[in-house]
Amino acid sequence: MRHDDCIFCKIANGEIPSATIYEDDDFRAFLDLNPATRGHALLVPKDHFANLFELDEEHAQKAILLAKKLGTRMKKELGCDGLNLIQNNGEAAGQTVFHFHMHLIPRYRDDEAGIGWKQGSLTDEAKEELVGLLKED
Repeated sequence: MRHDDCIFCKIANGEIPSATIYEDDDFRAFLDLNPATRGHALLVPKDHFANLFELDEEHAQKAILLAKKLGTRMKKELGCDGLNLIQNNGEAAGQTVFHFHMHLIPRYRDDEAGIGWKQGSLTDEAKEELVGLLKED
């Protein structure tokens, strides 16, 4: 389940060299070439899934467990003060490579990585509507 024209398929499967920090039969983690902070890495499955919505449950479970493992190692070895796990789905959400991947971004006090959003407010009307739409029965 690989796409010949997908750069992350090629990196994950070793066709393009990368600064690999973790690899197993299903995933590869490598340093981002344009890091937000020191140690910024990408966790990528070797099989092609365009986004979270295509990812099967087995890979989804393994991805979060690997993110925890790698994040714990980053905290210990890099001495970071925190960690962002970022996973974008769709162009509107900032996805630029359409192969599921997770960014593991070590955070350091005053690093100015600038990851965030403008906070809005939740009105009672919107809350009622959204709960009605999204809550499972």
